Amino acid sequence: MHDDRRLTESRLDRFVRDRLDPAIHRARWPLEVTGWDVPGEPVPFGEAVEQEYAPVAAGDPWGAPWSTKWLHITGSLPTGYDAGAGPLEVLVELGYTPEAPGFQCEGLAWRTDGTIAKAVSPRNRQLPVELLGTVDGGLDFYVEAAGNPDVAQGFTFAPNPLGDRATAGSTPAYRMGPITLAQLDTEVWELRQDVETLRGLMHELPMDQPRRHEVLRALEAMMDVMDPDDVAGTAADGREALAGVLASPAHASAHSLVATGHAHIDSAWLWPVRETIRKCARTFSNVLALMDEHPDFVFSCSSAQQLAWIKEFYPELFVRIQAKAAAGQFVPVGGMWVESDTNMPGGEAMARQFVEGKSFFRREMGVDCRETWLPDSFGYSGALPQIAAAAGMEWFLTQKISWNQVNTMPHHTFLWEGIDGTRIFTHFPPVDTYCSDLGAQQLAHAQRNYREHGRGTVSLVPFGYGDGGGGPTREMVAAAHRAADLEGSPTVSIGTSAQFFAQAQQEYTAPPVWLGEMYLELHRGTYTSQANTKKGNRRSEHLLREAELWAATAAIRTGAAYPAAELKRLWQLVLLQQFHDILPGSSIAWVYQDAERNYAAVERGLEAIIASATSALAGNGGVDLLFNAAPHTRSGVPALGAAQAVAAAVAVQTLEHEGGFTLDNGIIRAVVDANGLLASLVDYASGREAIAPGSVGNLLELHRDTPNAWDAWDVDEFYRRNVTRCDTALSVSLERAGATGDQSAVVVVERLVGTSPVVQRIRLAPGAPSLEITTTADWQENQKLLKLGFGLDVRAAVSSAETQFGHIQRATHTNTSWEAAKFEICAHRWIHVAEPGYGVAISNGATYGHDVTRTVRGSDGGTTTTVRLSLLRAPKCPDPFADLGHHELVASIRPGAGIAGAVEEGYRTNLAPRVVRGSTAVEPLVAVSNPALVIEALKLAEDGSGDVIVRLYESLGERSAGRISANFPVSAVTVVDLLEDPAEVPAGVDLGPDAADLVLRPFQLLTLRFAP
Repeated sequence: MHDDRRLTESRLDRFVRDRLDPAIHRARWPLEVTGWDVPGEPVPFGEAVEQEYAPVAAGDPWGAPWSTKWLHITGSLPTGYDAGAGPLEVLVELGYTPEAPGFQCEGLAWRTDGTIAKAVSPRNRQLPVELLGTVDGGLDFYVEAAGNPDVAQGFTFAPNPLGDRATAGSTPAYRMGPITLAQLDTEVWELRQDVETLRGLMHELPMDQPRRHEVLRALEAMMDVMDPDDVAGTAADGREALAGVLASPAHASAHSLVATGHAHIDSAWLWPVRETIRKCARTFSNVLALMDEHPDFVFSCSSAQQLAWIKEFYPELFVRIQAKAAAGQFVPVGGMWVESDTNMPGGEAMARQFVEGKSFFRREMGVDCRETWLPDSFGYSGALPQIAAAAGMEWFLTQKISWNQVNTMPHHTFLWEGIDGTRIFTHFPPVDTYCSDLGAQQLAHAQRNYREHGRGTVSLVPFGYGDGGGGPTREMVAAAHRAADLEGSPTVSIGTSAQFFAQAQQEYTAPPVWLGEMYLELHRGTYTSQANTKKGNRRSEHLLREAELWAATAAIRTGAAYPAAELKRLWQLVLLQQFHDILPGSSIAWVYQDAERNYAAVERGLEAIIASATSALAGNGGVDLLFNAAPHTRSGVPALGAAQAVAAAVAVQTLEHEGGFTLDNGIIRAVVDANGLLASLVDYASGREAIAPGSVGNLLELHRDTPNAWDAWDVDEFYRRNVTRCDTALSVSLERAGATGDQSAVVVVERLVGTSPVVQRIRLAPGAPSLEITTTADWQENQKLLKLGFGLDVRAAVSSAETQFGHIQRATHTNTSWEAAKFEICAHRWIHVAEPGYGVAISNGATYGHDVTRTVRGSDGGTTTTVRLSLLRAPKCPDPFADLGHHELVASIRPGAGIAGAVEEGYRTNLAPRVVRGSTAVEPLVAVSNPALVIEALKLAEDGSGDVIVRLYESLGERSAGRISANFPVSAVTVVDLLEDPAEVPAGVDLGPDAADLVLRPFQLLTLRFAP
């Protein structure tokens, strides 16, 4: 037989384009359209419908960036058409293009009674008349059109002004298209879905497979039997020609896919939070309509915050969502307040994501989520399995690791083991997207890519256009139905993620294990971008710790009212900012303007709570009381209590030499040279020099920072090849002891970094085991990365970096590609490097990005381990002015420190001394006998019972024993989970009437409930 395959395929493409697609709608009728441009921010429906509307015609420009235009659409219903051929629907063309749904204009249709009908978007433009309803026998409804600009601009990463309303301009971005009433030809539409399924399948099948050619010939027969001049009249014949190949069942060994509807809506990114709220309403209204059409369709919704917005701003829609949740079609997943970043949030904040998320889903939707759902976060902390399990989660889903630049994840279904040993059943969908369209290419990729063949048979595929693109469509549901049992394709069944996990777990009883963090080999710059937001996050986390601690203590000690509702509100606001495109610094300027306002409001609210509680506790008087919120004794004040501070016995001695200074407090001695560099650092306990021969500390280095793509997200390894050492000072001076008010000695260093003035204050306090360095910069650089480095005389094979409820060790060498890929790493409050018997801890006040390298010195054979903190970046996309302006960044270095010293130093740096004038010392509510057992949170119970909740963890990475005792009358001590539900008492925990004896495994997390 002659090979006419290409000719037939070309014929098919043109037949679809020129004959089939135009025939999907039989007839069209014009509608009357008028409009009103909202002069500022969006307004509610009730306000919009009271305005004066003017005529709108196809071709009219509209859509200044971030604007809103309300359309009023009216018209009569046609007569004399064949109603049996298909339903009527309104086609709304707002001027969008089929490309990039979610990154351009969108609309939401409202009925005249103020209820929501459905949304329109680039690939979901129809509004069924049956859904809209009729008014006096005709059409009468409104469309709220959002003129969202295309900030992405094709993801070229060129700077543009669209991300800030102040700079976005007022030029309309769109031209209104026709808005018409049309009749859908159901038979033609169904044929179009048949063809799409088979054409896609054909292109995925190998050339040597007979099935490929059978499908081609069936499609050829379909074209032969159809009349191109009467597509509607011959569509049934075309479908009959394809029926045989569509009915051929899948191979018995075909991979199984569970398809779950989803719409990954970033809670902020290339749009502000206010637009996310509208995107959620549009998407959720779409899926509700799809559920009515298809009772088997289910939709997975992962963020409690987004549903909380719907409840607040669209209560009628929320009630409908609740009904679909009760019916099992609208399925909450994830159990988190938002799909947060997991690298940078602190331990308690990560726990509260689950507390707030699961509590909302339980209360409002009647659902207790079992799966953690984080498809798009930029890497996954090794602490996450334990935190998720402590919240009652059984499964974990991610997708983002498929973006790795270097190494491919070896598993798709596996057990993920956290830093404490907790394991959670995990799936990494081989379809490699969380926004599938269920096209044949993606289905085939999932089957080919799946790494568990022979052991497992099933994987998950989330489908639907995200980010406001409209979510799942009727075309996707049709594709799923046709691929349910189709020869040459994996089988597809629509279901929930819980159904998938139950099936996968049942069949795959001994999956492989992945230990530790799932590091994303991409987006490493997110540890540093938008430094002010990161500082706001860190500050808020510690203020929340203080507020809950002192408010709970005041409630127990004085009977003061506990501000539970206000604390919850402030927690939820902080949790929102931890969304995986806000905290990482990868959003537009508008988002960070909002974030900084939010953090300022959080600080005001928490400081008010703290002031009220500490005032009640301290009483009236003139004694300065140090309120110590740290989990370690500070200045003689016990952890979690308040008393007069005990002053250090030895003052700081200073000595000037050759333009530099020596600072000595009897615990450590630091030498700062004439250029403001740390030339020597010795702790008296070991007598050992921390700074390596030929190296210095406090070295600022300026790197060129021009990643290949994803500017705010990425730091590429080649940044290291272009560096300027900023090792020359403009001035170095000493603030004499006493001038600072706390008897500290401070060396002040002024220097120019690029074109940016930088002032560093190198401070040694009496009795302090560490040297503090505060770097203040008026940052004016362009695509530069600023590092603060310390060359240490330590032979460290690994670095230890704090993460949630523990720390993670990473190699300092690059033996393998996995290690080499970790050239930029995340640490929370501290990072530590050590050799047996000696270590150095470096803490920070708001810095997450670090790098640790090593070299062997030729001079003496010793090893220099260099630890650097990534202080500032200056990316140009998506915020062209990211990080420009004033910054104050704090770090400290503690020589001779073990892990315990590093943990203590992290709290010391992040919890500034709080002095309150009063008369009464405050006994801590609880005391722990072993400082290795760290209390991370102390609060009153969520249920309003007045019980005291204490969350603690083993901090050293070793088996640690101790006793926690209550210092107030207690009736019972119980173990609870993160949601404060009763939990099984773990091995090593012995509960007493008012205390508990503990033997905790490395990094074990434990929550206890003390009932007064």
